[in-house]
Amino acid sequence: MEIEKILSGIIKKNENKILLIVMDGVGGLPHPETGLTELESAKKPNLDKLAKSGMCGLSIPVLPGITPGSGPAHISLFGYDPIQHQIGRGVLEVCGIGMEMNRDDIAIRGNFATIDENHIVTDRRAGRIPTDENKKIVQKIQENIKEIKNMQIIVQTVKEHRLAILLRGKGLSPFVSENDPQKEGLKIKKIVPLNDDAIFTAEVLNEFVDRVEKILKGMDTKAKTILLRGFSKIPDIDSFEKRYLLKPVCIASYPMYKGLAKIVGMDVIQGLDTIDDEISALHKLYDEYDFFYLHYKKTDSAGEDGDFNKKISAIEEFDEKISKIMHLKFDVICVTGDHSTPCVLKGHSWHPVPLVIVSKNIMPDDVETFTERACSRGLLGTIPAKEIMYILLASAMKFEKFGA
Repeated sequence: MEIEKILSGIIKKNENKILLIVMDGVGGLPHPETGLTELESAKKPNLDKLAKSGMCGLSIPVLPGITPGSGPAHISLFGYDPIQHQIGRGVLEVCGIGMEMNRDDIAIRGNFATIDENHIVTDRRAGRIPTDENKKIVQKIQENIKEIKNMQIIVQTVKEHRLAILLRGKGLSPFVSENDPQKEGLKIKKIVPLNDDAIFTAEVLNEFVDRVEKILKGMDTKAKTILLRGFSKIPDIDSFEKRYLLKPVCIASYPMYKGLAKIVGMDVIQGLDTIDDEISALHKLYDEYDFFYLHYKKTDSAGEDGDFNKKISAIEEFDEKISKIMHLKFDVICVTGDHSTPCVLKGHSWHPVPLVIVSKNIMPDDVETFTERACSRGLLGTIPAKEIMYILLASAMKFEKFGA
């Protein structure tokens, strides 16, 4: 790609530090009664202070009008083309909990589910069984199913009803169908190959599901089958460190975002559960890295719940927390979201995402509040999210001049 050639020719290393803060799903839409978005409704003096001192704009995660998943939205923020580098959900789940993948492995997302005697799915999440119960079931499965047709099976708990599976061996293909009917009241599906290369893989997976059901039948649990989806291989993608000459670290609590960071070669800090844990880690790691990706999940969760007041509270909570990092001497700070998650839509949306960049090397604009409408008037304009990284690097003086 031309951009890789350009970057390799002008990128340079220095000691300047960059902080990328991602408030997941931060963008919203107006409440039907007040006409204000969640950001416009929240009290957020610290975010507004950043907006006043920085250069603001909006970003488009993938393409105008396209609603992104978290994977492509984050890949864009890391400066990669999300269309060229499509990453399967199975890989994100597996890498996010720290499982090591080989190039030939197939990564799979799994849900324990409840079925009746006719294989009709009655609960796709098996009552959201406790994580401790999940671990006991996974241990039983792993003890009894180590390989199928000479293919190694590796199973690990994620959380509650969720688990991650690795299929390891030669000649495997991710091009198989899911067995998840996606709705309760429907029969669990057989996994079928989507091309001739995947016939063997489908056979292995169907046998795996059958054997898991036999194990679960004898256990006192609502988990009676396993729904498999997100079949994927690890992508071929340049490491973040090699691409940008940065030493990067991911500070996040949710497995998927840690998985995304790991795929691009960031160091991933484990054992973080809250935003306070993340901010504490940021302080401890300040001297060890020059690029910091800090992720905040609650804004997205509230948006998907459709809870307007909860999202306002999440914004206000984060605003209070970031006051604890403003004294750290970052040369560039960027605050944005990976995508918008308006409460009125109860899900991700295609709407542009507010963005602010603070550095002594940028031109501050007249924006005074960190909101969607205010940021739309900023000097950055509306830009593709994959270009944000270039502006952060430039603001940290990490580019040489391009051309004569």
